[in-house]
Amino acid sequence: MTQRKAGNTVAEDKREPVSGDAAADAHNGVAAVNRALSILDCFGADAVVLSLAQISQRTDLYKSTILRLLQSLERFGYVRRAEGGSYVLGATPTRLAALATKSLHPAELVMPVLRSLVDATSESASFYVRAGDMRLCAYRVDSPRAVRDHVQVGQLIPLARGAGGRVLRQFDGLASAAVRKSATQFLKFTRGERDAETAAVACPVFGPDAHLEGALSVSGPIHRFDDKTAARIRRAVVVAARELTRNFHGDPTLYSGALRA
Repeated sequence: MTQRKAGNTVAEDKREPVSGDAAADAHNGVAAVNRALSILDCFGADAVVLSLAQISQRTDLYKSTILRLLQSLERFGYVRRAEGGSYVLGATPTRLAALATKSLHPAELVMPVLRSLVDATSESASFYVRAGDMRLCAYRVDSPRAVRDHVQVGQLIPLARGAGGRVLRQFDGLASAAVRKSATQFLKFTRGERDAETAAVACPVFGPDAHLEGALSVSGPIHRFDDKTAARIRRAVVVAARELTRNFHGDPTLYSGALRA
């Protein structure tokens, strides 16, 4: 406890005791920043909504400290207070995720492939990446047709619905050998799953060591995806995914089985 004089009064500045972990934080960076980041690290697919008590348990921080940090995080959009006093992630992490995706997948590598895919299919082409239990539309080229499905760059879509979501769920985290064994399962085709009036074909895109980079998808009104047209779109999507994988320094031979299928 320290004392500071303010005019003719003496005010007490009560501070929480500094734990060994907090002292170590101070040597490794700015302690308050480290603590704020530790709060953000608490959130995950199994912890979308967290109470103050749960955050305290996961971080070993005092609740009073957490509340102060949460106020700053909320002010800048990193967290949002939900009903009942719990907390969820705000919009800022999603915005930063989109920017990070663009740095990992530069537009000059992705957009030409999407434009070629639209030229080949006359439908809309998108490149999706996983964002927790959602998928983020990182890049998009709309169909030239007046009637088309509507997805915007930066939009989040539930991972559990649609061809792109199926791809991201199946191939995220798979080892190289497992990816090669699954080559005939690369293509996912859904009708009316994400939206009752929309169909989509999607295929995984890989980087070095068969690491999943994202899902390439062609989507449009369901009535335009009859069996014959869907077969043509499937092949175009695989060819485009192979090209994008080559751009990301992945192995294009991964798609041999998918093309044969």
